[in-house]
Amino acid sequence: MRVLVTGGAGYIGSHAVRELREAGHEVSVLDDLSHGHREAVPADVPLVQADLGEAAALRRALEGVEAVMHFAGLISVGASVRDPASYYRTNVGKSLILLAAMTAAGVRRMVFSSTCAVYGTPVRVPMDEDHPQEPINPYGATKQAFERALSDHARAGLLRAVALRYFNASGCHPDGSLGEDHRPEEHVIPRAIDAALGRAPALVIYGNDYHSPDGTCVRDFIHVQDLAKAHVAALGLEGGVPFQAFNLGTGRGHSVREVVSAVERVTGCSVPVEIGPRRPGDPPVLVAQADRIRAATGFAPRWLDLAAVVETAVRWRRDHPHGYGDRAA
Repeated sequence: MRVLVTGGAGYIGSHAVRELREAGHEVSVLDDLSHGHREAVPADVPLVQADLGEAAALRRALEGVEAVMHFAGLISVGASVRDPASYYRTNVGKSLILLAAMTAAGVRRMVFSSTCAVYGTPVRVPMDEDHPQEPINPYGATKQAFERALSDHARAGLLRAVALRYFNASGCHPDGSLGEDHRPEEHVIPRAIDAALGRAPALVIYGNDYHSPDGTCVRDFIHVQDLAKAHVAALGLEGGVPFQAFNLGTGRGHSVREVVSAVERVTGCSVPVEIGPRRPGDPPVLVAQADRIRAATGFAPRWLDLAAVVETAVRWRRDHPHGYGDRAA
């Protein structure tokens, strides 16, 4: 299948490009490289460097394409609280421009990178796909809004779509060739690693008074390679309802303190820690119930050991102290 990956130069998108190619698909990428990295895209993969909202660029990128994997968008919970307009403009407005371009080009299949943030604060744990949706930050609200747009387009017969609501993406490609290079970095595992390696100040833990076993937030960390493989599996879904949504997670929760301990074991270095205030929009516990995608596609995550996930991230950060090297550290 000929697949356009929006945001294919980013962290999760670049891993999806790798898995798509290994599964035999023909891949192209659309990315404005504002957050992604040219080095993360194989040299023989066509790259359209353009903003998601550029209709003319989308028309070019969609020529001959049969499906879209849509990763492009803004992803910071904290930034969405501070600047909600940017999140609505990008995650909803520009994504609707993509949908219009797909309709015009006759591209009728999408796999969408969504998030567990559509659920908000859990009323039950683990959280299944039928959990109430009450997002508590603009990031989750914008993802929910675009999911609704996809559902409405699917109901109108314009496309078939799958939304994958993942929990905490983590780790790096096990062969060390693809990694996590955000500027600034907000994810807890790379921040803890950098603190352990002396490349960053102490790790700030945002709140230690949550209702969790050790007072710190609990998250479900799913390896990025598993996420990418799940997208490939979702691309192959046939039949059934025209819009489907699936959780992606391991079903295992780990606290921030447990992440710190795992990083210390893998690196052999202590992680300096400071306790800061809670961040607006952070739920205390997020753990997935993800049986539904296994039933539909046979997919199940393979990376279930937190220390093994952390080890892949440590390898990347040790071997790539300046990330992909396209920006100063």
